[in-house]
Amino acid sequence: MRISTRLICLAVLAVFVLSVSRPHADTFRPVVRGKRGAVTAGHPLAAEAGIRLLQQGGNAVDAGCAAILAGSVIEFSHFSFGGEVPIIIKRSNGPVAVINGQGIAPQLATRQFFLDQAKKNQKEKVPPFIPSSGILPATVPGVLDAVVTALDRFGTKSLAEVIQPAIELADGFPLDELRAAYIQRTRKTYEPWPTSAKLFLPGGREPKPGEMFFQPDLARTFREIVRAERRAALRGRHAALMAARDYFYRGPIAKRISDFCEANGGLLRAGDFAAFHARVEEPAKSSYRGYEVYKTGFFAQGPAMLEALNMLEGYDLRAMKHNSAAYIHTLTEAMKLAFADRDRYYGDPDFVRVPASELLSKDYAAVRRSLIDEAHASMEQRPGDPINGKPLMNAAPSPALTGASTVPESERANDTTCVNVIDKDGNLFSATPSGAWLPAVAAGDTGVLLGQRMQSFLLEAGHPNVLEPHKRPRVTLTPTLVLKDGKPFLVLSTPGGDNQDQSLIQVLFNIIEFGMNVQEAVEAPRFQTLHLVSSFDDHRFNPGVLNLEDRILKSILDDLAARGHKVEVQPAWGNPSAPTVIRFYSESGVIEAGADPRRGRYAIAW
Repeated sequence: MRISTRLICLAVLAVFVLSVSRPHADTFRPVVRGKRGAVTAGHPLAAEAGIRLLQQGGNAVDAGCAAILAGSVIEFSHFSFGGEVPIIIKRSNGPVAVINGQGIAPQLATRQFFLDQAKKNQKEKVPPFIPSSGILPATVPGVLDAVVTALDRFGTKSLAEVIQPAIELADGFPLDELRAAYIQRTRKTYEPWPTSAKLFLPGGREPKPGEMFFQPDLARTFREIVRAERRAALRGRHAALMAARDYFYRGPIAKRISDFCEANGGLLRAGDFAAFHARVEEPAKSSYRGYEVYKTGFFAQGPAMLEALNMLEGYDLRAMKHNSAAYIHTLTEAMKLAFADRDRYYGDPDFVRVPASELLSKDYAAVRRSLIDEAHASMEQRPGDPINGKPLMNAAPSPALTGASTVPESERANDTTCVNVIDKDGNLFSATPSGAWLPAVAAGDTGVLLGQRMQSFLLEAGHPNVLEPHKRPRVTLTPTLVLKDGKPFLVLSTPGGDNQDQSLIQVLFNIIEFGMNVQEAVEAPRFQTLHLVSSFDDHRFNPGVLNLEDRILKSILDDLAARGHKVEVQPAWGNPSAPTVIRFYSESGVIEAGADPRRGRYAIAW
């Protein structure tokens, strides 16, 4: 028996060594494959929550919602339950749909309010902006309503079943190094809030990696929501889900958060919760060489990737070679143009008329493509004129601020996570959960961390993304779904703020243009332009700045610098995004998943 046990242990050790070595010449991690389903997420326990629902007979939507809720507990450095989440779903027998889970601004949140705040607090002579931390930038939490809407329309399980892994995690989970580091790094910002200090500094000290971390208030809130669902169960599944939703948005939780905000100088009120509803919406879409690519609508930046795809369809990227100077330059210049349109035209379609069809037309892409100079990097922000089909907008205003942000590092936007799922039936689910990250304010005894998404609004009068009460800010969150000849092909998403669509377009091209498997695609060296108006903090514009990982050859960096790019070199794995991607092979039913090792993404297949 002793010999047998030893052999088993040696076998397990061998598997472990293989898994952490380079199983493929170009990847640190193996491709994860299965036939029954695959889940990718920002933490192993979030991915496990999704797989658990698949094993319990749920579909991709059930699994994706379970992973989101688990992530809302365990990934609080980058996302928590008080945040937001856009979702893209395609059931195998239905059209592509978007769940708009972005919360609205409070009724009390007016442009004039923040202009007055800036006059009181501003130390530098810069245009006013909405703060990026504290209690003021919170929008209505959108996560629960988005999850309930997805389950109601496209899922099969009860909220009680889907939220159970999250409840277990709120009862306690072993803290990892990343979360421990964020607790330490952002302490000065959240510690003045007693509710946050009590949560993140148990016993008055910073918890260490490997210690159990508990969120008893959030666990209690989750259990109260589940009880509301169960009390309404006799009225049917839809009624039960709506009862759970209403307990949060029209019941005791909304009131307690409202009371806390009112007592502490915040703007959220119970009426804002009651006015909010996550909605099922039409996606934005375009095609690229036979692939159909779907993104959220213009309340988020996703259509910018579609604009870039339309422009890049006019080039032979494969002939340029992967990450050549010509390839990097061409993608960068196309993304600059797409982001210039984002920064000029995108906003909540409930409040502004976005020229959506014009922006995504192939004819408009052709005239915009004409602005790309293969020898020179552009230094100006150049929005186009989609209404009149012209490559440039006449008298486009220049961005107000350039250069490095003045916002303290501990208060800057701390990003996002990602969840992707494909099940055995070819149901597709992609989500980009975000918001309510450290350093967040804990809302009283609810355990709900308040978000910071209002910082993505502008205070520029007349701008499509100017702050207005009950308006949704234009966000960076950008889940992605791809079909090939109408059949399931890919789901992919990533954290990374303004870099999200830049990374996703590179991952997509790595697969469809350069034949990489999903793990090679997420691990390949990447680049990122900062030639855009930041969606966060004080909304700086950084003309011409191009970040490249130092795995890209120096000769290529020199070539790009000679074209006029302001080249900045990042560490070998320093790109701030960390995508996950799942591919479905319709002929065989094989599902393969890849997860970027840059920030601990995780993939599980079954």
